[in-house]
Amino acid sequence: MTKQQANWSPYDNNGGSCVAIAGADYCVIAADTRMSTGYNILTRDYSKISRLAEKCVMASSGFQADVKALQKVLSARHLIYQHQHNKQMSCPAMAQLLSNTLYYKRFFPYYAFNVLGGLDNEGKGCVFTYDAVGSYERVGYSSQGSGSTLIMPFLDNQLKSPSPLLLPAQDAVTPLSEAEAVDLVKTVFASATERDIYTGDKVEIVVLNASGIRREYMDLKKD
Repeated sequence: MTKQQANWSPYDNNGGSCVAIAGADYCVIAADTRMSTGYNILTRDYSKISRLAEKCVMASSGFQADVKALQKVLSARHLIYQHQHNKQMSCPAMAQLLSNTLYYKRFFPYYAFNVLGGLDNEGKGCVFTYDAVGSYERVGYSSQGSGSTLIMPFLDNQLKSPSPLLLPAQDAVTPLSEAEAVDLVKTVFASATERDIYTGDKVEIVVLNASGIRREYMDLKKD
């Protein structure tokens, strides 16, 4: 008889897709609300978006237990920062903190793929995209998660962000108005839901601008 043994992994992938688009004076961050494991849907109403600071929001795909642990660490570090400096952390500063936090755990990483968006100190939209061990880049738009291979070509086609290698450096923000960006996000999710079984049910859209933050929801396919 062949020896049999149980295989156990500390990680799971709970699926889902996240998108962020930066504009001249706004940032749109969106994620679907389905959480799965394998072919099972665990819940149809799970928010993957977390507000880290006044002008900074993070959307995360991957293993949601690790995402919760990561959010807890960032929240504690932000509270320490507020006590020391008597102000909220800026979005670029939070982006660096997230990178450091992920890199610190690089030998047993958080299985979380994040996009962080918000407004910088000049009030311009900014989006930062990450891998699991903290490498990050400021971009005009990004997508993470199970549907990102379907969504990114769509965004590339519509937004045509300039290469970061161009000299002189060109602005990464997208030319769309806020309403157009929200419509584009709804379109990419409706499209990805048709092809990716881990993306669906509902999309949660968070819009940050000078007047504050607002949320929108749109229903997606349930099957």
